[in-house]
This record gives sequence, C-alpha cells and structure tokens, in this order.
Amino acid sequence: MGFVMLLVIGVYVVAGNLVNGVTSGSRGLAKGAVPAAYKSLVQRWGNLCPALTPALLAAQLYQESGWNPTVVSPADARGIAQFIPSTWATHGIDGNGDGKRDIWDPNDAIPSAASYDCELAKYVKDVPGNVSDNMLAAYNAGAYRVIRAGGVPAISETQNYVKRIRSLSQSFAAPVGRMSPTQQAAGAIAFAQSKLGTPYLWGGEGSAEQGGRFDCSGLTQAAYAKVGIQLPRVANDQYNAGPHPSRDQLLPGDLVFFSTDPSDSRAIHHVGIYVGGGYMIDAPRTGAVIRFDPVDTPDYFGATRVTEDGAKALPTAV
Repeated sequence: MGFVMLLVIGVYVVAGNLVNGVTSGSRGLAKGAVPAAYKSLVQRWGNLCPALTPALLAAQLYQESGWNPTVVSPADARGIAQFIPSTWATHGIDGNGDGKRDIWDPNDAIPSAASYDCELAKYVKDVPGNVSDNMLAAYNAGAYRVIRAGGVPAISETQNYVKRIRSLSQSFAAPVGRMSPTQQAAGAIAFAQSKLGTPYLWGGEGSAEQGGRFDCSGLTQAAYAKVGIQLPRVANDQYNAGPHPSRDQLLPGDLVFFSTDPSDSRAIHHVGIYVGGGYMIDAPRTGAVIRFDPVDTPDYFGATRVTEDGAKALPTAV
C-alpha cells in the first residue's frame, strides 16, 4: 500500500513540474496506430501537400470509418474514406494505377481522400488563419463558406470537426518531444487501486448487478470516468485517446496496451493502468483478480497518455 501511495504522490509531483506539451510538426506516424495494411498508404499520401500530414489523414479515416473498408453510412457514404458516390464521381482517383477508380478499394480511396484534402487546401490557401484548419473546415462545410467567413466559419458542427480531427491526430502522430502528464492520472490510479482484489468479470463494468466486477477495459474506462474523462468501452479504441509515449517515457496513469499483432492497434487485446516501476494495475482474465502485473511482456504494444481532448475526439462508434 505504501508503494502505491508513493507512486500516486509522484504523479502529482510530476504533473506539477512538467510543462512541455506534444511538439507539433511531426509528419511521422505513431507505432501501430494505423493498421499495417494501410500504413504505407497513409504515410505516402499524407505528405501530398503542406497542409496535410499523415496523422491528419489517419485521424480523418479513423473518424470516418474506423478503418473499415466495407462500411456504408445511413447517408450512403461508402468505404474507408466514406465518400458519397456523387463526390467520388468528381474527386475519386485511381490511386494504385490499375485503371479503375474503386470507392471500396483503400488503395484508391485513401489517395482520393488525400487528394481531395489538398484540392480544398488550394481553394482556401489565401484565407486568413491556419491553412490546415481551413482545409478541414472546407472538408466539412465547403470551401465557399470558409472563403466567405475568412477562416473557419461560425458553424458549431464545423468548429467541432476541426477541433476533433486536430485532437485525434495527436493519437496518430509520432511524438517528437516530451509530453505533459495529465492532472487526472493520479485520480485514475487511485480508483484502480481501490479495486485491487476484485474478481475479474468478462464484460464487467463495475455495476451493482455485476457485483462491482470489471474486465480490463471496463476497469480503465471506469477509472478515467471517475476523473471526468469518458473513454470508449473497448481497449483498441482506448488506444486512440491521446498521444503515445515510448516505453522509457511512461508515467503513472498512462494506459498500457498488449496486442497479438505488434504492428496493428486494432489487434489490441488487453489494457492496464501504469503505476510506475514497470508495473500496472489490471484486470487480467477469468479466474484472476484485479492486481499488479508487470508491463514488460512479449505482447506489450505501447501506451497512451490519456487527454480530455483526445478522449472527446474519439468517434462514438468505429
């Protein structure tokens, strides 16, 4: 117990002393954040023009489809980039050079999304303000509205879209500097600590009907809900709730993830809350209890420094 309290106190000390945020401007992708099947496409086409980055393109694709190349929206938006057929007819390109423009093929749809972004960026290049923000606003509301407003228009949906994609892009960008700890980390650890010894329950979210039991992502979701941050329910979506510190940059309160595929965050199968010293609090499996476990295992995938903006940016269903 004393060990845990020292770790929790350390979170408050670190949170009060570190002030450096995520450095902007990285054009690389965080490890495993983009599924391996699409990483090279996103990296290549995300550098198509100065207003676009691979992380911004990844954030848009994740927001639109959750990397699902077969999804169809109620508005008939199709595929991984969620093009409406009429928009595809004018803006879809043959990205892989096979002589076809296939809305369902990520090899065409991802390059088309990047091409469309950059086309919009050209339309709004002379508009005051940040060109990437104006590009995203044009994607949501149309270039004419951005030009007429002289920047991101005063439309709540558009303003929220720009903020959401900007925040979500931090989860896909490879950090290039030290990252600030979050003020909520200690509270999340304290909650998880209070559940030590509780039996695991598959699908458990800690309800009275479930006897206050949790599974791994139910525990992490409840721990951050306790401090006012709403995470998605499953672990592989929780991975996108903030930027990704390297193993040697871990701080107490970071979520740590484990995957069956070291190149794909969609294959994450387990999550815990890092407490320092190479240990996490987690709900490991049926028959076990919430406990301390080592982080350094063969299936360790990476970590996320949960931020309030990062969590709010996540789509409700992916």
